[in-house]
Amino acid sequence: MVLIIGGAYQGKLDFAKEAFSVAQEDVYSCSGPEIDFSRRCIDRIEEFAYACVQRGTEPKAYFEAHKEQWRDSILICQDISCGVVPMDTDQREWRQAVGRLCQYLAGEAGRVSRIFCGLEQRLK
Repeated sequence: MVLIIGGAYQGKLDFAKEAFSVAQEDVYSCSGPEIDFSRRCIDRIEEFAYACVQRGTEPKAYFEAHKEQWRDSILICQDISCGVVPMDTDQREWRQAVGRLCQYLAGEAGRVSRIFCGLEQRLK
């Protein structure tokens, strides 16, 4: 599995498409508390995590339970850990949940890349 992280609008998806020959139809963009793992590339993992927090579920537990389904995937997550700590409880919990999830995924990944200004920084 490959984990790609980076800030908003830094070119994470474009990097994945170019580096791993991913076609647009191979990309699933998360928007709720479920993920279609049949696609090769799963984008916007942070949106999935937000939906989980709103439902009171732990996104890391979901990934642990579905490990066999994403073992060969390219996972893309926006780094939401920078900036001012939110005052809203749900926003803080979301930030923490994404951090826990990314730590878990980075540990499971064969490759972890951070994208900044469209450039890759290989972390693992």
